[in-house]
Amino acid sequence: MNIRDKTDTLQSEIDQKRQEIRSDNYSTSIGEWISLYQQGEIEIHPEFQRFFRWSDYQKTKLIESILLGIPIPPIFVSQREDGIWDVVDGLQRLSTIYQFVGILKDEEGKLIPPLTLQKTEYLPSLEGKVWEDKEHPDGSSKGFTPTQRLLIKRAKIDVNILLKESDPFAKYELFQRLNTGGSIATPQELRNCILVSLNPDFYRWIKKLSENENFQACIALNDKSLEEQYDIEILCRFLVLRNIDENLLNKIPDVDSFFTEQIQEIANNPNFDKELEQAAFEKTFQVLSECMGSDSFKKYDVNKQKFYGGFMLAPFETIALGIGYNYLQYHLSVGELRNKIIEIWSNPDFTSAFGRGKDARARLPKLIPLGRRLFSV
Repeated sequence: MNIRDKTDTLQSEIDQKRQEIRSDNYSTSIGEWISLYQQGEIEIHPEFQRFFRWSDYQKTKLIESILLGIPIPPIFVSQREDGIWDVVDGLQRLSTIYQFVGILKDEEGKLIPPLTLQKTEYLPSLEGKVWEDKEHPDGSSKGFTPTQRLLIKRAKIDVNILLKESDPFAKYELFQRLNTGGSIATPQELRNCILVSLNPDFYRWIKKLSENENFQACIALNDKSLEEQYDIEILCRFLVLRNIDENLLNKIPDVDSFFTEQIQEIANNPNFDKELEQAAFEKTFQVLSECMGSDSFKKYDVNKQKFYGGFMLAPFETIALGIGYNYLQYHLSVGELRNKIIEIWSNPDFTSAFGRGKDARARLPKLIPLGRRLFSV
């Protein structure tokens, strides 16, 4: 292929992808943003709130910026078939405005307590201020004056709209690109946001599944890991890897991208059997909880003959996925299972597959087939 052919190929790829994305943009006043929310014409997905970590001071800084006329970054939305806008990027900005005005609702439709502002460098008198003091609607030492409220409502924030004619996956790709490195702390929190937008029912199903007592007892995560939704990441790994074709394990270019793509495919698959997967999941962790409890995925010291430390992915990928793969034929007693798990830590195929310098791409092709073999009888 000569240079001209390569250039033509690149241009054709650009042209094709540009045709798959239809967009529009214009300025929208904050008063209009408020009206859209009150009329149910914009969906900010309150489930996302747990994935973002703006403090009250950060929220105050946004209100300060609006008051001072500092430009606010545009909001990205995706237009659904019914015309409603799904927020792709800008959730925290809109949520802050809606909370300050006193109209923000949680997942159950209940009003969230209005935001009380804090002191800032440029506007120290913002401290203790609220949108409106109901007893003094014309303004008081606590509430904004009508003039200040109009200043907020007349300020504009641009909107970039991904129109409904665009490729269905364009908004999820856009969501990932806009939010990577932003307010979301972990890859799984980003996946969760995508799942909520992609298939809210599926997200609610995996969230409920992650609350299974046996599962939580076995993974025994600390509060920080739970706050960052690491339990849901572990569950997603179980769903993605339990029945995966072993030939695919050597072809994973990037683990985070792989899990994001795979869990999206599952969420979009109308033939995905939730009942079967839930049965495999519940059986696996019932067995492990009865036998191992919080020791299930900890490191085992062969010399001291005891488990120690915290949750590790390598034993999870071997033990949980091995049992889950064979759950219909599983028949080991509690004592037999415990001995088998302890023996894993002396198995050279297991110990050589992880450790310093070994990432998931090198680990998975070895540990998943190993677990399926070890727990097949």
